[in-house]
Amino acid sequence: MTIKIVTDSTITVDPELIEKYNITIVPLAILIDGVLYQDTDLSAETFMAKMKASKHLPKTSQPPVGVFTEVYDRLAEDGSQIISIHLTKALSGTVEAARQGAMLSNADVTVIDSDFIDQGLRFQVVEAAKLAAQGATKEEIIAATIKTKDNTELYIGIANLDNLVKGGRVNRVTGVLSGLLNIKIVMEFVDNNLQPMLKGRGNKTFQKWLDDFMSKISGRKVKHIGISHAENLTFAHHMRDQLQPFVAEKISVLDTNSTVATHTGPGAWALLIEFE
Repeated sequence: MTIKIVTDSTITVDPELIEKYNITIVPLAILIDGVLYQDTDLSAETFMAKMKASKHLPKTSQPPVGVFTEVYDRLAEDGSQIISIHLTKALSGTVEAARQGAMLSNADVTVIDSDFIDQGLRFQVVEAAKLAAQGATKEEIIAATIKTKDNTELYIGIANLDNLVKGGRVNRVTGVLSGLLNIKIVMEFVDNNLQPMLKGRGNKTFQKWLDDFMSKISGRKVKHIGISHAENLTFAHHMRDQLQPFVAEKISVLDTNSTVATHTGPGAWALLIEFE
């Protein structure tokens, strides 16, 4: 039986992989200054420009339940089973909307919370799609997806705290002082929470973390590395060059999606790594 893979627009992935494996993407919506956009309609450059010009933080909203139901019913018209993998529930209600949509659908749908976003979501979705193309069973794909999840780590570097202040995650005084002092922060996404790992002044903070990280992973078998950024291509490329010897596969460097950029602001980066 054919198995089709569905995800959402918070995935950061090379477009050719979406086409190659026939992955269906359900877009989130994003509200900027009273104008509602489909996440997939805005390029990274356009979104960043609109976000900088806005007085208020953009707001993302999950796809309606009915959209998921329609997508599942359409994909299952030929009798296919569906595996639908989505961003962590910690950042959006998308996975719950997908579950409700699956309950209303006549299709055989399995919904999975990836517990990640960005290229961490990509690791699971592409692995599932590859296995589906090879004729794996639903149970085999689900098991492989969970294994990928368990072997993945996500790290984020924040260049300024403006968006965290606007979003209420950091108080304004701390944000202003951090801006004046050029404070950079590196955090790890653990158990659906961002945990600060390192804080310091200037880009040397990012380099110190990278040096420590390379020492940490030395000797471990790495399957995938993905680097995403929000207008910080220079450091993203630097990380790629430093980390490429640790993995056989070419490291992808991509613009992050609007959901991540909304939380992190410009100058941020994300490093996703999956171990064997």
